[in-house]
Amino acid sequence: MQHYRHYGTSCPPEPCPAPVEEEVYAEEEVYGEEAESLIQEEAEPMVKQTDGKTAVESKNGKRSERGGGGGEGGGEEEEGGGGGGTGTKYSMFTWFVVLALLGVWSSVAVVYFEVVDYDSVIARAKEFPMNLSDVLQGKLTAYDTDGDGDFDVEDAKVLLGLKAADRPPEERADSSPSSVHHEDGNDEAAVPPLVEDVFVPDDPRHDLHPEEDHTETIDTTGVLLEERPPEESPESGRYLTSSKFSQQSEVGAENRSEPVEPQPQSDSPKEARGDLHTHTAPPSGKPAEEKLKEKAKTKKPKLLNKFDKTIKVEIDAAEKLRKKGKLEEALRAFESLVEQNPQSPRARYGRAQVEDDLAEKLRSNDMLQKAINSYREAAELPDATSDLLRAALKRRAERQQFLGRIRGSLATLEKMVQIFPDDISLRNEMGVAHLLLGDNKGASRVFGEVLAVAPSNGFAKVHYGFILKSENKIAESIPYLKDGIESGEPGTDDGRFYFHLGDALQRVGDESAYRWYELGHKRGHFASVWQRSLYNVDGLKAQPWWTAKETGYTDLVRTLERNWKTIRDEALAMMDQKTGSFVPEEENLRERGEWGQYTLWQQGKKVGNACQGVPKTCSLLEKHSEATGCRRGQIKFSVMHPGTHVWPHTGPTNCRLRMHLGLVVPKHGCKIRCTDQTREWEEGRVLIFDDSFEHEVWQEAGSYRLIFIVDVWHPELTGPQRHGLSAI
Repeated sequence: MQHYRHYGTSCPPEPCPAPVEEEVYAEEEVYGEEAESLIQEEAEPMVKQTDGKTAVESKNGKRSERGGGGGEGGGEEEEGGGGGGTGTKYSMFTWFVVLALLGVWSSVAVVYFEVVDYDSVIARAKEFPMNLSDVLQGKLTAYDTDGDGDFDVEDAKVLLGLKAADRPPEERADSSPSSVHHEDGNDEAAVPPLVEDVFVPDDPRHDLHPEEDHTETIDTTGVLLEERPPEESPESGRYLTSSKFSQQSEVGAENRSEPVEPQPQSDSPKEARGDLHTHTAPPSGKPAEEKLKEKAKTKKPKLLNKFDKTIKVEIDAAEKLRKKGKLEEALRAFESLVEQNPQSPRARYGRAQVEDDLAEKLRSNDMLQKAINSYREAAELPDATSDLLRAALKRRAERQQFLGRIRGSLATLEKMVQIFPDDISLRNEMGVAHLLLGDNKGASRVFGEVLAVAPSNGFAKVHYGFILKSENKIAESIPYLKDGIESGEPGTDDGRFYFHLGDALQRVGDESAYRWYELGHKRGHFASVWQRSLYNVDGLKAQPWWTAKETGYTDLVRTLERNWKTIRDEALAMMDQKTGSFVPEEENLRERGEWGQYTLWQQGKKVGNACQGVPKTCSLLEKHSEATGCRRGQIKFSVMHPGTHVWPHTGPTNCRLRMHLGLVVPKHGCKIRCTDQTREWEEGRVLIFDDSFEHEVWQEAGSYRLIFIVDVWHPELTGPQRHGLSAI
């Protein structure tokens, strides 16, 4: 069984596709009309004034009188009148009546959403003979925080911590509730115009989860999404380079003009790893009300169809178990739901999510395969919502890639493109899947189609430029890579694109290459301008040239140098046989010339029967596991013919050092540069350098040059680190 592994170690990391566009719920108008009708109905009582007393006429025609509230002893006979705020006799009864009027929902609405007008509710309370409105205001005036003389919605927000007080508590003054005075002399409770709130619940039953912490965002796959950490400013790590050599290079680059630094787009799509939505909290300086409104504008994925809503309570209970990490219980709950309701897409999707979580917990490929199957089952049901269909298929494609089943992932993505033909991000992901299969032609076709309909799509541009570069269309690749990186779109800020753009610029003789390398270093993709490997272990000693003593591999160096003639003779014998053992370099590193290699070990394993041709050489190396067991290196012969130039380049990782043993070296014309130091080979001597630093080779002699290349683990890597690193 394939080992449970995380994708991205030795393959290009997955791109970040774009999110689903937000949409406004259709229920918004209906919700606003209901709130308006409620306010109008409660604003009907008429307050009339006669002979210093106020008569309140209710809907049933009955009238009651109360004191004028401001006169001498006015309202003394009324137990709760006048705005005096006394009425302790009815305090408990008052609260019971107010709670009966408002109800739990009205209370929440008043405080949080301003759906119900507070003043109209107070006016409604005036129907009662005990003048509860005055009693209530009298009691609550003590909590007046904004100095308007009464307790209202704004005061409630201050008490709940949703708003700062407009003035210090010691400046508060009690005052009677304000009224609106009309020309006819009647006082009528003020009813402000209805402000339609942006919050529209998808389903009232969504409020059945008070235990959920809304400061966390949970995507449709059940993975907690952490807010993206702030980008490190270029200055903060400007000269944190790996060696004094790279520091010298960067100091020299200070006066160069920089390329345009890409700025991530705040409104760019953020649909990544199957997430239908991510939400970034508004700045802390905004008022609490604005925060609530901005949060309410975010789109929640609609995963429930009509049938699923009838079993929402059961689904929510099972989902609660999953979110709390009680995965075994959650799995049993969802399996029971699927058994009882086989037509429920949400139940099957929930089961798939739990199986997915369990696969991570148990490190089980078998469980992960169950999740992949369950995602498919959920998506195949006829009544699945569009959001659920997208989430299930997207997560299925990701998990298939995780298991290395790229063709299956590609088939899933192709199905998604058929269902959602206008979603550019899905086409981009399909292009990446082609790249992972090594199908550059298919990837080029897909990204070309994307650019035909979306010419400014940065993600498609950098990948299309990457493909052109791999096809050695150097000049043609540069504008695509450059424009794509500068777009700042998700998935474009990747070290590989800075790497290949700089390399392309170097090959056309454009000195701005090092400015892009410097920008890549500032963005955290490279250890330094010189050291540009992409698969690294942090903290390892970094210097371009090493001595045998510094590496600690003196025994190996001594073995190579003492037996260099034996190694040379076996290599020459293989060259004379013309058997094709020396194959041309295939990494497109040559500007010109001929360069052949004969590989004995690759990624810590012997290559076929290669050692049969050079048995003594292999025997000498067998006891040196730092070389033969280096799964991020090679052991090989290298022959380079006159007139060859190897472009400046870097190796893929800082986890190895490279030894060069000179076997046949012309006296003049062969040299190697690593960073800003150039050296020459000597027959029978070992050169050691770190090939994660930029290096370049010239062969301008009159005859061929033959060397023996031995890669070894970086000496500072521990045993467990060497064992755990993926092969390159």
